[in-house]
Amino acid sequence: MTLPEVEALARRAHGGQVDKAGRPYAEHLAAVARGVAERGGTNEQVAAAWLHDAVEDDALSQEWLAQAALPQTTKDMILAVTKRPGEALEEYVARILRTPGALLIKEADLAHNADPDRLAVLDPATRDRLTAKYDYVRRLLGVNSD
Repeated sequence: MTLPEVEALARRAHGGQVDKAGRPYAEHLAAVARGVAERGGTNEQVAAAWLHDAVEDDALSQEWLAQAALPQTTKDMILAVTKRPGEALEEYVARILRTPGALLIKEADLAHNADPDRLAVLDPATRDRLTAKYDYVRRLLGVNSD
């Protein structure tokens, strides 16, 4: 699949979804893909960024991903950043760190998730909880905030 095809697929798969602030979810996907590209990511990483939440959000199945016309490295990165039900955060982070290319995707994801403008529209309790969570994940990953 080409990057424009991956983008179109991601937009369709997440169509109608909104983020915690009520914004179209595709805006988050675009921001993460852009963040990966701006950080020097490969086309495989940008494709994984577009699809980074597709399996976790049940927008696409793992079976679909296994059969998709994507490089195995892209599939591996998507699965690495897919949080599994009941999974400890430390296990999740360890998988990201051992999967080549996945850290850059998670770094761009965290940067967008923790954007102060994005968080500002949330209620204070949610904003504080998410800010602490994102800071903790950054520390586990060994990445700085943008």
